[in-house]
Amino acid sequence: MLRPLLKLGCLAVILYLCVAAGIFFAQRALIFPAPKEKVAAPRGFAEVSYRTRDGLVLSAAYRRAAPTMPTVVFFHGNGDNWNGAATATSRLAQAGYGVLLPEYRGYSGNPGNPSEAGLYHDGRAALTWLETQGVDRSHIAIIGNSIGSGVAVQMALEHPPAALVLISPLARLPDVAAEKFPWLPARWLVRDHFDNLAKIDRMRAPVLILHGKADSLIPSDHARRLAGKSHRARLELFDGAGHELAYLDKVGEAGLRWLNGVFGLVGAD
Repeated sequence: MLRPLLKLGCLAVILYLCVAAGIFFAQRALIFPAPKEKVAAPRGFAEVSYRTRDGLVLSAAYRRAAPTMPTVVFFHGNGDNWNGAATATSRLAQAGYGVLLPEYRGYSGNPGNPSEAGLYHDGRAALTWLETQGVDRSHIAIIGNSIGSGVAVQMALEHPPAALVLISPLARLPDVAAEKFPWLPARWLVRDHFDNLAKIDRMRAPVLILHGKADSLIPSDHARRLAGKSHRARLELFDGAGHELAYLDKVGEAGLRWLNGVFGLVGAD
């Protein structure tokens, strides 16, 4: 009786290890389900390109600001592209804000494979390019949605903007993995961390954090933890909203009102 139980136990352990190994080696395909197909730049945007420090030439979509208006740089979520980003920033564009929509490596026809380090290279290249267009940092706001919040926070550390907006942000990617796979040592398996919690208290700019109370992908506790670590952060939670938050009209309005206040443009709309 003991021998069959031992065999069964060994098989269970082997199966567990195989599943864990499979998830470990496939994790970047799971974390970055990049839309591969090349799509045209959103209406009203021009396609631009720039070179990253590690030698990739990436495409992005750019809409120049109206005279004297600021520009926002929007880092989208892991399953999105610049079309979704254009929808999320449409209220700002209508108000005259300039909008730069960086497209990540491996996304929408861009070369390369996405990773945390790679996305940071992409963000640096985007902000450097924007500065070559004569846009001063004092006229730039950085916005990050979902996993794009990790890129936005890192860029705000390296290229301090006038304002930072985080929509449906994660505190740390390993925490999200542990919540989704509680039966795995997920925090040890995840290679990309996007540790916003360790960085948020070093932001020089004011921070607006927006999160849906019904978000089941990244629970709103992540936003509460981030806001609790920063004396510069303002937290707004939305009843009934899930991870689609960035595309809701009321969120576009909230972001516009707050940014207008930061830039002294309260009556600009």
